Amino acid sequence: MSTAKVEHIQYFGRNAIVLSNGRVRAVIDDLGGMTPEFSLKRGKGAINAHWIPDFRSNSGQPWDARVHAPYWKGQVLYTLAGSFPCSPNFGADCTVDGIPLPAHGWTANERWKIASAEVLQRKAAACARFTLQSPRADMPLSYEKFDVVQRDDPAYYSVMAIRNNGSSPLAINIAHHNTVGSPFLQAGCRIYVSARTFMSAPLHTEFDDTGRLAVGAAFDSLKKAPCRSGESADLTVVPGMIGFTDFVTGTVPKNAHLGWSCIVNPVLKLAYVTFFPGPRDLPEQEISLSFNDLWMQYGGRNFTPWALHEGGADRTFCLGTENAVGAFANGLAYSRAHPELLGVPTTVTIPADDERLLFYGTALVELDDALARAAVTGIEAEDKTLVITTAKAYQRVTLDGSFSSLRALVHTLREK
Repeated sequence: MSTAKVEHIQYFGRNAIVLSNGRVRAVIDDLGGMTPEFSLKRGKGAINAHWIPDFRSNSGQPWDARVHAPYWKGQVLYTLAGSFPCSPNFGADCTVDGIPLPAHGWTANERWKIASAEVLQRKAAACARFTLQSPRADMPLSYEKFDVVQRDDPAYYSVMAIRNNGSSPLAINIAHHNTVGSPFLQAGCRIYVSARTFMSAPLHTEFDDTGRLAVGAAFDSLKKAPCRSGESADLTVVPGMIGFTDFVTGTVPKNAHLGWSCIVNPVLKLAYVTFFPGPRDLPEQEISLSFNDLWMQYGGRNFTPWALHEGGADRTFCLGTENAVGAFANGLAYSRAHPELLGVPTTVTIPADDERLLFYGTALVELDDALARAAVTGIEAEDKTLVITTAKAYQRVTLDGSFSSLRALVHTLREK
């Protein structure tokens, strides 16, 4: 039986909390809530599934637009790594109600306060509590985030409470921007999501000049996504560096108890799984993420920081499995102007003087041989397990698939 642990570290101007047990390790930065490492122990080493861009700044210097913008283009790219929370904006920077919002929102750009980090022995869990206040009094949001690793679970959990301290309701975006990279991500990895209806990015986005997919096309299978060439592409198989970057959104079914995405590395026999409560029978105070988004960064961005210089070759290979309430990744202003996409709301409303909570999990699952070879057809949650199924086999993974233990844990932490 392993033991949950907490550690404080500092590196390159960042303060971070390390949550671990004998199986997995998660490193969560205070700056932007970035999680550059989520790794699974293998032998004497570990496999980190999260993407750490080679252009991520390690100077230790704070963002200075005059100095850094010409190369990095925006602050979030200066500190980008792994997974991170996006709110109140998801996507490009925009202005809403006269308020300028940075790309992916304050949660991805501001420095969170580390309020506490501890091991709860009775709960057998390592926990970190972060807080963040809106920098704008005219959008008076506050965020409280709990990151948790429970004993023996091959997962880390994140719970974010969003409070509206104002007198009027606020319609916002919210997302978890999970991004995987090498050594986990390789050509031949396979992609599965809970969504069943999809649409590629519309016209006038950052993918206009980088994509191979037809613009603004609706389709019902990732295996047959329409391309600009008139052919179709199988998006379920990661092709490697092909010189294109695309974005696809898909709607989480309205009758789903669980939303999820899954990337399988058949060589490592390892699955990277994100999961969250679905819209069916959701408690009133909780948020369900409406969209499975895929950001397929397989080349195509021949400009900095993706390339070494303007006009150079894109050297960046990663895959975003972003679960969100937002219209594509076009920002809050676009979402408010397009309140529905594929029949699903693109914003979540936080009532005045009230809050909403989002429960979220990320797991690294070692697969049985049968599951490593076959296509994933579904993922379901039971109280203490996550059940991954294929056409002919299934595997039960011991973790908090229903979030029941996590709900009780967070309640305890918030009562302290």
